[in-house]
Amino acid sequence: MAKEIERKFIVKNTDYIDMAVSCHKIRQGYLSTNPQSTVRIRVIDNLAFLTVKSKNIGATRNEWEYCIPEKDAVEILEKCSSEECWQIEKTRYIVPYRGHTWEIDVFHGILQGLTVAEIELTEEFERFEKPEFIGIEVTDDPRFYNSSLIKSKSIPKINEE
Repeated sequence: MAKEIERKFIVKNTDYIDMAVSCHKIRQGYLSTNPQSTVRIRVIDNLAFLTVKSKNIGATRNEWEYCIPEKDAVEILEKCSSEECWQIEKTRYIVPYRGHTWEIDVFHGILQGLTVAEIELTEEFERFEKPEFIGIEVTDDPRFYNSSLIKSKSIPKINEE
C-alpha cells in the first residue's frame, strides 16, 4: 500500500502547455464512488490500471494500484458504466517546476472548461513553489474529486473568497 499526498488547484491560464514535458490521453470510470473506498479503472494512452483509494484525511489517503491488460480495462469501461457513473476523458500535461512535478488535467466532454492541477508531495505540509498558472486551491473541496465530478456531470462553481 502506498500513501498518496496530493494537493489540487484550479488552473487559471494555459501557460503550462509550453512548460509540459509530456502529454497523455486518459479515459477513466469508477466501479465504486463510495467516499470510503473508490475503485477506478483508468487507461492512460495504452496502459491500464485498477486503482483503489481510501477516504481522504486532509490531503492524504491510501492507494493501491495495479496494472491490468488494456483490453480488459476497455471492456470493463464499456460494460460496467451506467447512467450514475459515466466516464471521464481528459488530457494530462506533465509539468516539472522547481523540484516538483505538476499534473494538469484538461477535461473534455461535459466537463469541458475545467482544468485542474495536482501536485504529489512526500509530506502533507511540504513546501513548494506554485507556477503562475496555478489558481485557487480545491484540495479540501470534495466536489473536485474525479469520483464526484463523474457523478455530478457538471463543473462545480468556484468560490474565490
